[in-house]
Amino acid sequence: MNFQPLGKRVLVQRLEEATTTASGIIIPDNAKEKPSSGTVVAVSDKVTTVEVGNVVVFGKYSGTELVLDGKTYLVIATSDLLGIVK
Repeated sequence: MNFQPLGKRVLVQRLEEATTTASGIIIPDNAKEKPSSGTVVAVSDKVTTVEVGNVVVFGKYSGTELVLDGKTYLVIATSDLLGIVK
């Protein structure tokens, strides 16, 4: 994959949501919510607040989905990032 975000944007791959609850109940795909956290895989030259490899939290409806090499990513403006998971 070769993608460089422009402006103050980052490319994020969503973290996978658990498929079962703590008690072992299987959650069907249509009942799952899209996770609101992911790993940064690319940053633009103008971004200094996050780095590749950071796990970030973002708003539920943030970003634009993009499919590269068969994988789904989000292009998110840094203003839509809520924080970094440490």
